[in-house]
Amino acid sequence: MENRGLVLTGGGARAAYQAGAIRAVSEIAGPGPSPFNVITGVSAGAVNGVSLAAGAEDFRNAAGRVGDLWLALQPGKIYRTDTRRMLGVGGRWLKELTVGGLLGASDINYLLDTSPLREFLRAHLPVPRMRRHIRSGVLRGVAVSATNYGDGTAVTFFDGAPDIAPWARAIRVGVRERIHIEHVMASAAIPVFFPPVKLRGMWFGDGCVRLLSPLSPAVHLGATRILAIGVRHRPDPSGRRAAPGLPISQIAGLLLNAVFLDSLEGDVERLERMNRTLQLVPPGARDKMLDPLRQIPILVLRPSRDLGELAADQVQRFPGMLRYLLKSIGASGDGGSDLLSYLAFEPVYVSRCINLGYEDTMARRAEVEAFLADAPARAGAA
Repeated sequence: MENRGLVLTGGGARAAYQAGAIRAVSEIAGPGPSPFNVITGVSAGAVNGVSLAAGAEDFRNAAGRVGDLWLALQPGKIYRTDTRRMLGVGGRWLKELTVGGLLGASDINYLLDTSPLREFLRAHLPVPRMRRHIRSGVLRGVAVSATNYGDGTAVTFFDGAPDIAPWARAIRVGVRERIHIEHVMASAAIPVFFPPVKLRGMWFGDGCVRLLSPLSPAVHLGATRILAIGVRHRPDPSGRRAAPGLPISQIAGLLLNAVFLDSLEGDVERLERMNRTLQLVPPGARDKMLDPLRQIPILVLRPSRDLGELAADQVQRFPGMLRYLLKSIGASGDGGSDLLSYLAFEPVYVSRCINLGYEDTMARRAEVEAFLADAPARAGAA
């Protein structure tokens, strides 16, 4: 039986690109239930994934709701933007950095209060509907991943068919659990910027930090072919000019890119290599392996343009206090566009990402049609 998997990675505001790509896929697929019965997401991709899973009975309508959700966003719906609250958090950081050692252990570990995001998700993500689709068989499995700050493992929380078994690998585990809003909040808690979330008595943060194999949850849930939507543009080494000097914002942007963008690319390369290797192994010999392996065709959709560069002019749209703080570390566009792109929950930037996702996916319509038709796709096509 074919189980199509949809893998949605993270990237803060960059994940708006996925909303456009999903809308294009829904138009190509036509009316009806979700063509994906396995849906996995991490970080902001967890928001998109759970939203799609909740509306799995009508994929086109669900895709439209994901786009509407992103277009309705603004900084005030993600984090507290009032000067009093931001100054309060900033003051606590300043105190800890100056006299914190004299006062004992620090309890401040984030820059932005994301309580508005929690309320926004509670109002817009009908999680109980997702559970009904799992029980009815419309969905085989849904998963969101988060990072356990205690032991450094990537924990994938999944709900799905009874035959799906939990798993344990070196630094990643799969735990069967009823998914709710707090799992999504934990998965999307960008380190340092957003506060950790307590689950099962432990603190969790953004799943991209430790999930070095973002395709693995879909494989464990039984996906036999995978469509992955990333937010990383394949860079041209000679394309971006060097900024004058090296501001902290540029270093921070590079670190966030390493956390959010690189894991999918590396995992896709491994899967493609595995697919090519298995083509050389006779089917009968595969069945005799101690741990049987199978080919999993994959189609990867990714931006044709650098989503960081699309955010270069957005700093002026940020709330005043946050704009001041970002400019103080050099995030003014030239040297901090990558950092800005993770926090640019602004209608202008979100619309740019959505439109680009739609256009890029429609430009690859034939590949998407082949994937959805279960045609014998070239293993590892990306």
